[in-house]
Amino acid sequence: MPHLGAFFFYNVFIAEETLLIQLQPHQQRAFDNMQSEDCGQILIPTGGGKTYIMIADLKEQLRTAYSGLVSVVVAPRILLSNQLHSEFSEHLVDEDVRISHVHSGEVKEFSSTNAEEIADYVNNHDSHHIIYTTYHSLHRIVDADIPIHNIYFDEAHNGTSKHFFRAVLATSKYANRRYYFTATPRIGRGQSKERGMDNNRVYGNILEQTAAAELIQSGKIVPPLVVPFDTDLVRERINAHDVDRENVINILESLEEGKNHKVLIAAPNTKVLWRMLSQTSIINDLKLMGYDIMHITSKHGAYINQQKVRRDKFFNTLTNWGADDNKRFVIFHYSILSEGINVPGLSDTILLRNLPSIEMAQTIGRVIRLHNEDRSNIQSGKIPAGMINFYRKKCGYVRIPLTKGIGTKTHKRVQSIVNTIFNEGVVPISYAS
Repeated sequence: MPHLGAFFFYNVFIAEETLLIQLQPHQQRAFDNMQSEDCGQILIPTGGGKTYIMIADLKEQLRTAYSGLVSVVVAPRILLSNQLHSEFSEHLVDEDVRISHVHSGEVKEFSSTNAEEIADYVNNHDSHHIIYTTYHSLHRIVDADIPIHNIYFDEAHNGTSKHFFRAVLATSKYANRRYYFTATPRIGRGQSKERGMDNNRVYGNILEQTAAAELIQSGKIVPPLVVPFDTDLVRERINAHDVDRENVINILESLEEGKNHKVLIAAPNTKVLWRMLSQTSIINDLKLMGYDIMHITSKHGAYINQQKVRRDKFFNTLTNWGADDNKRFVIFHYSILSEGINVPGLSDTILLRNLPSIEMAQTIGRVIRLHNEDRSNIQSGKIPAGMINFYRKKCGYVRIPLTKGIGTKTHKRVQSIVNTIFNEGVVPISYAS
């Protein structure tokens, strides 16, 4: 297999064309083990390119197939499902596959949550099928009673939920090949023992477990830096939105001048977030500071500069702004952006809430992705992988306001998680609820 720097190349030959997928060593190990094992877990930190492993495996299965294959890609949310569809499509443009979606989101291709319609669509077309779905709708595919040759679970810890595990368990009984991808596995105890990812009968053995340090050294991610921000403000329930506004503005004013910061802000809850946006001066304050403003919640929807927009427009804009070095913006959310969503270009996150360990690790993962220029320079050999001092983006900042009596515990937990994952190389494990 050809080798260039820190990268391996996996070549797929179809119709006399060579389609190239670039795999780093940890991705190659996962891919190789998937070729010899029909089931297992791939545990890779956020930003480690889990999607590319799925795509490389699927391309290999399509290359060697003698008849039509049905492959299922499972995501925790519709937004992430659509993002996975987009990423898969970029590398499957020359493949003869039919696309369908089993969830309630708006898409261009065939979409249904009706079991009979799903079965008819798959059974009446003798071709390869890729079905994009969510954990919430996976049981619809189970009810359709269609064959599953490959199933890829993204953010697989979601499958341990008591609401979703039944469908996950069902697919484990008959899917030919099944793989569970996550940076933050959940194990079982007590009543949740069967649902935990330590249940090898369902989830299989660990096929790849990559340490974050390896990804940093190979030029895949940058390390996080936790930055506490001291304040004399007293935050109480009645003034939470005012204090949060003050902390956000003060933190942004403290950032390095002359740079276009891209900041993800995790609000304590939807109610406080909405009050901060509607009852304080924060929107005008941010405008005066040169920031564009985005916010999204499941309750109120998606907004760009106070205009309500469709979620697809929201994320297309986010992608474009993230890649634009001349754009300065903030994104407010409660939880919808904490997991799985690939948000490019983020430089900072401000934590206004104490998150569970899984969400904390996932949120940190949003800001440790490489700057596009650094990625290009590493791939071309202009910058050696892991030589962070030469990077344009040297770290991802995790900023935590320390108000009186609030924030200290969050700071300690975040720093502990950073030490555990990025310094000690330990996978952050939680318990299935």
